[in-house]
Amino acid sequence: MSRRPGGRPLVPAYLSTGGVARPSRPHLERLSVLTRSGEPAPSGLPAAELALLEALDGGSLTVVEAAAHLRLPVSAVRVLAGALLDRDLVLARAPIPPAERFDPDLLKRVADGLRALKHD
Repeated sequence: MSRRPGGRPLVPAYLSTGGVARPSRPHLERLSVLTRSGEPAPSGLPAAELALLEALDGGSLTVVEAAAHLRLPVSAVRVLAGALLDRDLVLARAPIPPAERFDPDLLKRVADGLRALKHD
């Protein structure tokens, strides 16, 4: 296999997914967290899916992190992760939403209370 000057292989990403263009699980987002389920990998698993499972051996990764490790587009990793989810080889968790903004009045009261404790 020849390589580009940047080091990426010249294999189209859709070949790593077996020609599948859309994930079977549309809810998988870029920041969805993937974790191995602990089930053994069956024989005959496509190489790209096996590579994703091996990347998850070290712990949980987001879809974006897994794509960086595998040097594949996020869209291809979403397809691979969906296939592994369908086989119960991977677990996926929705991304953790950003924390809600604190009430500035509450923060001021807490700071005032801490200052009052400091002076006692």
